[in-house]
Amino acid sequence: MPDITWEAPYCAEGNACFRLGTDQAGNGYIAVAGDEAHPITDSRDALRQLILDIKSGKADHLL
Repeated sequence: MPDITWEAPYCAEGNACFRLGTDQAGNGYIAVAGDEAHPITDSRDALRQLILDIKSGKADHLL
């Protein structure tokens, strides 16, 4: 697992919190706060998951 530097979580009342991070190579990661051991890397899958979570109301605070 790469050494990831995480930003402060993005949270709103009643919603899951997400964290964004980067590693030394500049790769981006997205994870649910508290579950940083299972991040999604900067890929189409990560973007798709973020969009699905926004549409489902889990991440409306990111809009």
